[in-house]
Amino acid sequence: GDAFDAAFLSEMTMHHQGAVQMAELALQNARHQEIKDLAKAIIAAQKSEIAQMRDWQATWYGSSSGN
Repeated sequence: GDAFDAAFLSEMTMHHQGAVQMAELALQNARHQEIKDLAKAIIAAQKSEIAQMRDWQATWYGSSSGN
């Protein structure tokens, strides 16, 4: 139900934020361009999904839970 959905969005937002942080480290530290290219793609995709999940939280529950 709603409690599960809200918890899922909250946890997945945090999970995606962790992926963005890891990818940012890869951009700074990776040796191979392929890793850097992958990191850029991960950052773009995860940020887009974070925005979508926050929009759903705001629409359905009145907030984005600060994540």
